[in-house]
Amino acid sequence: MKITNPWPFLILYLAFYPFSSKISIAARDTITSSTSLSANDTLTSAGSTFVLGFFTRGNSTYLGIWYKRISIQTVVWVANRDTPLSKSTGILRIDGGNLILVEGLTKVVWSTNISKTGAAQPIAQLSDTGNLVLTNSGGLLWQSFDYPSDTLLPGMKLGWDFKAGLNRFLTSWKNDDDPASGDYNYKMDPNGLAQLLLRFQSHLKYRSGPWNGVRFSGFPEMKPNSVYGFYCVSTPDEVYYTYDLLNSSLISRLMVNRTGHIERYTWDLESSDSIWKLYWWAPKDHCDEYSKCGPYGICNVNSSQVCGCVKGFEPKTPKEWSLGVASAGCVRKAQLECSGDGFLKLTAMKLPDSPQAFVNSSMSLEECRVECLNNCSCVAYASADIASESGCIRWASDLIDLKQFLNSGQDLYIRVPASELESYGQSGHLKGNKKLLATMLPVISVVLLLCLRGCYWWKKKKGRKIYERYGDLQRSERWKQRVKEKVEGHFHHLQKKWAKSGWESL
Repeated sequence: MKITNPWPFLILYLAFYPFSSKISIAARDTITSSTSLSANDTLTSAGSTFVLGFFTRGNSTYLGIWYKRISIQTVVWVANRDTPLSKSTGILRIDGGNLILVEGLTKVVWSTNISKTGAAQPIAQLSDTGNLVLTNSGGLLWQSFDYPSDTLLPGMKLGWDFKAGLNRFLTSWKNDDDPASGDYNYKMDPNGLAQLLLRFQSHLKYRSGPWNGVRFSGFPEMKPNSVYGFYCVSTPDEVYYTYDLLNSSLISRLMVNRTGHIERYTWDLESSDSIWKLYWWAPKDHCDEYSKCGPYGICNVNSSQVCGCVKGFEPKTPKEWSLGVASAGCVRKAQLECSGDGFLKLTAMKLPDSPQAFVNSSMSLEECRVECLNNCSCVAYASADIASESGCIRWASDLIDLKQFLNSGQDLYIRVPASELESYGQSGHLKGNKKLLATMLPVISVVLLLCLRGCYWWKKKKGRKIYERYGDLQRSERWKQRVKEKVEGHFHHLQKKWAKSGWESL
């Protein structure tokens, strides 16, 4: 067919071209060396789960990642959080093997900063996990999961890669409208025990307790369920925490907020509520405050007095303790003796913090006890894996940040001298002063023996007098009894004889 007037078709094409162009741009999930991302563009992951683009807070513009399928824009990662764009003129492109964010034409405000990218041209891609990755034919070069902002998504690692010198941690936003680095950070402790630490600037505020094979000992709510799978990996090369989301109808994120709380949220894609629901948070109470009761002090929110000392210990500063100030903690009533020491069992405990803790995953709990008992510097031990009752954690310095729960936590065995151990049972509850009883027992035994012997001689003497007084009467009574028995016997004999003779009527 010959088109005599092409103008109508040209007008329609020009009218719909901008929309078709935007649709095609919005659908892409990659940036190559020949493409870029400008202020009006976005990358969308293949399954339409996440979006990478520019967003504005206040008068500043940032490059970030947020959820695609929910109504509330929730940013989970920010590239230039501490170097915002003053104008919405940013461009994200690949240059020199790196992914860079440029303001204007030349000002670089953010870069992946890879020193060696290889000869092959890299490609940046946004995945459905929310991870922005930079790869080439040689493999992974860089990923946003290694540089979190304030949010941990399923599959992200929170912790250390010692070989790469990489520390992945969360940092709060400065405030709700400013994604700049705030005052709170949430990090994996690289020293000895695999545990998570929340700090306000450099001050330690909260501690998760060490991983015990199932959960962090200070997280009683962290239990295997149908929604989450929790994991902690600790090897010579790396130590990190991660989690999986097992329910495909939910979206979940873990974050540290500007007020210093760790919060886990869920969003139900099949629900009409259209809100983020708070699933879990910490710190929860006064006993989550780091070292609330000082060394060897136990914090228990269910007790009338929140702070108490471990059995065999007493307040270091009694006057301050009576006023509710227990940060100085507790001291031993009696010093350790090493060779004569034993262990006091505490139940439902959040395991203590200590810079000098040792972990041996191959030991049994009994071997752990023997190892600790034979080492005079060992002050406590516990199982490293409560699921299999195996592994060994040993502490060699003051026990700090002890918390007791109602029915969760785990067992902790604290070293005490024999003189103190004798006063308490296995559970640590007072049973009586057995030491005093052991001292008095010989005296009590002698007194009791003398009393019994006195009673015996008194009864024997009294019996002799009774016999002498009533002996004749007893003999007379016995004679009468014998006569009676003989008469009755003779009478029965006569009855039988008369019966045989037919004299029954008589």
